[in-house]
Amino acid sequence: MSYVIPAPQIPALAIADSSDLFPVRRVYCVGRNYAAHAREMGGDPTREPPFFFMKPADALQVVPPGQIVDHPYPPKTQNYHFEIEMVVALSQGGRDIPVSQALDHVFGYAVGLDMTRRDLQDEAKQLRRPWELGKSADHSGPVGPLFPASRIGHPKGGTISLSVDGAQRQKAELSDMIWSVAEQISYLSSYFELAPGDVIFSGTPDGVGSVTQGQTMIGSIEGLGEISLRVV
Repeated sequence: MSYVIPAPQIPALAIADSSDLFPVRRVYCVGRNYAAHAREMGGDPTREPPFFFMKPADALQVVPPGQIVDHPYPPKTQNYHFEIEMVVALSQGGRDIPVSQALDHVFGYAVGLDMTRRDLQDEAKQLRRPWELGKSADHSGPVGPLFPASRIGHPKGGTISLSVDGAQRQKAELSDMIWSVAEQISYLSSYFELAPGDVIFSGTPDGVGSVTQGQTMIGSIEGLGEISLRVV
């Protein structure tokens, strides 16, 4: 038996200080997981349970450390937004994972960006349509190298920030998350059977905003380094 067309390449993320790769199966993204960002997007963090959307795995863009990588501005938008996030990669899966055991399923962590065609997302919200046109553009998930939890442990705090052309635009503490990484994994596993290779974008702080061609974004998370992207 053979495929009738060439088989697609398996999306994969780099691993820090290693030539090995982390194969990606699914990409889950949590919405409004920092209180200030929930408020700036019109939500109420005191009442709202976590909610998730997805990106295609091949929308991820690998960003090597120490390099400024070209990031293409997507078509059909006039309002392209950055959202700095900590990315979580799973080495184990399962259903109905208890919060107390959830971190045992984590392979590692990385710096990532959830790039968003905000005008298309806003339109979809108004029309009660899915978010894919806003959230799933090609290259819309830049991710730096994964740092294995076996090496760095599980980040409970530390600064997460993003600058554009040297001006700070987002800054918060990982401890400001409304739903912890363990809670996100447990909650997701009640809806989906998670599997090795699944990736979670764990939410962005407030301060999201637009970028234009020619600008350079630098996203950083304490203990996970930084990624640099030039919008082209």
